[in-house]
Amino acid sequence: MRLQGWVSFSKVAAGFVSAASWRKHVCVCSQSAHIMAEEAKKLAAYAAVDNHVQNNQVVGVGSGSTIVYAVDRLAERVRQEKLNIVCVPTSFQARQLILQHGLTLSDLDRHPELDVAIDGADEVDAELTLIKGGGGCLTQEKIVAGCAKHFVVIADFRKDSKALGQQWKKGVPIEVIPMAYVPVSRTIAKSFGGEAILRMAVSKAGPVVTDNSNFILDWKFEHAENWKDVNTALKMIPGVVETGLFVGMAERAYFGMEDGSVQVRDPPVN
Repeated sequence: MRLQGWVSFSKVAAGFVSAASWRKHVCVCSQSAHIMAEEAKKLAAYAAVDNHVQNNQVVGVGSGSTIVYAVDRLAERVRQEKLNIVCVPTSFQARQLILQHGLTLSDLDRHPELDVAIDGADEVDAELTLIKGGGGCLTQEKIVAGCAKHFVVIADFRKDSKALGQQWKKGVPIEVIPMAYVPVSRTIAKSFGGEAILRMAVSKAGPVVTDNSNFILDWKFEHAENWKDVNTALKMIPGVVETGLFVGMAERAYFGMEDGSVQVRDPPVN
């Protein structure tokens, strides 16, 4: 693919291929990569649901693009196998997915202990430490994951890293009380380096507002850290609600790969 792209670029430069043809070529490659990533998400989601969901369970339903496939598969199994499954959402999006598929909706008031929670991730390192919160649902996601006996992560090959920050370049999301975002941002930069930037909305004027009516800072760190200690220190800053660092929580990760396989990773044995 890279060689083909280089040859095409060389031909454009030499005048043998029109700019329109080159743009079409780039568009086709981009579409192919998108289709491959979506298929990888589906593979990971289906594998996790098939391996971890059983009859008479309470299931935590995560948020994001990959979880859509997990709910599809969950609903399919409920219909085909007549499973009795209760679902607890991690966000407004997850709640809507559950309702749209006709699944049984519940909450932590009625089901404070879950059998399994399945969720995506923005990045997963070699030790199964996660960055989550790209979609702004990190606090509910962490609460639901913490209430589950088993927490399983699903992702495509692009989210797999040896160390956090290799693939995901948008930083660690940190949910903060609105009045505290400036002092929290300054404290993070002073204590840990890098910069913590207020996340701005795309289709709305002003900042992103979470389901909890809070703001999100994206901390763009400079180098790998002891994430357990950093997570604890961040949460001690007045005004911080929760971080997108999930340390020692996931017990298994499923990665859909480019070749159509599913790679399974468990935490290293210490």
